[in-house]
Amino acid sequence: MKKIVFDIETRNIFQDVGSSDPADLDISIICTYDYETNTYDSFLRDDFARLWPLLEKADMFITYNGDHFDIPLLNKYYKKAGRGDLTKIRSLDILREIKNAYGRRMKLDQIAEGTFNIHKSGNGLEAVAWWRSGEVEKIRKYCLDDVRITKDVYEYALKNKKLIFVEGPFTKEIKLETKHWEPLM
Repeated sequence: MKKIVFDIETRNIFQDVGSSDPADLDISIICTYDYETNTYDSFLRDDFARLWPLLEKADMFITYNGDHFDIPLLNKYYKKAGRGDLTKIRSLDILREIKNAYGRRMKLDQIAEGTFNIHKSGNGLEAVAWWRSGEVEKIRKYCLDDVRITKDVYEYALKNKKLIFVEGPFTKEIKLETKHWEPLM
């Protein structure tokens, strides 16, 4: 199975565009991990011609909140390029899996802290501020860090059938049913 982990950062926020539709935002960068080649990469909008073939070879996308945010936003650009519809590619949204198992959404930082005792290197609002001040390398590092964390969370959950999160002074477990995550191809 050809799997791609990815994350997107934007140039703006919902308040800027007067909408809560992710497709109304503008991408600053997308970062990926390709299981087939064991490589991380990053793509600014000018690099999308290089990104499309990578995504098109995927059997599955792995994201954190990708079904709600990343895929609809990226699909806007994909369709404009005349390439088709990214929603046709299988997607494993780890946040959706957490919500289905635990009954509510959780921040990736909570999962990273509970499962690996680490924190994310920034947040989406900081990434927008970095974009506006021309600090593209800060955004790239932050986005790649999120892809690494998402990949690690995916692999941990697949192996252990659970994730751990921190809420206040407490550490809690989320049991996950992962047998459907990687169907036989």
